[in-house]
This record gives sequence, structure tokens and C-alpha cells, in this order.
Amino acid sequence: MVKIRLKRMGMKKKPFYRIVVADERAARDGRFIDEIGYYDPLQNPAAVRVDTEKAKTWMKNGAQPTDTVRGLLKKAGALD
Repeated sequence: MVKIRLKRMGMKKKPFYRIVVADERAARDGRFIDEIGYYDPLQNPAAVRVDTEKAKTWMKNGAQPTDTVRGLLKKAGALD
């Protein structure tokens, strides 16, 4: 199954996340199919940028977002 999830980037104690589409069997920071945005929790307020067209296309094709990503997609306006 294909999931839309977070990939952790950044340095120790300074997280930065990319929102990626990946096979659920792949490692958290491993191989992914497509990158659709990013999330930076350290900015005030937290920065979220999502390519809404890509996100909607992937979900239409059966990709399931994780709970955290579902919240970020709602915040970015990619979910109805």
C-alpha cells in the first residue's frame, strides 16, 4: 500500500520534515516515490507547504495519509 507520510530531515534537535509518497514497507527516511511538500515545526507559526494538486491526485489513486499528515493536509487546504 502507498502512504503519504513524513520523512525526517535536518540536524539533531532541529527537525525538518518532507511530506513524501512512499511504499509503506520502505524505511521512514528511505526510498520514496514522490515529494509533495514540507513541514517546518521550528518556525513560528509552523510552516507547511503542500502541492495540493499532487496530494489530491495521489489520494485519488489510493494513497493513504498518516494521521499527522492528514492534519497537515487539512491545515494546508489539500483536504476537504
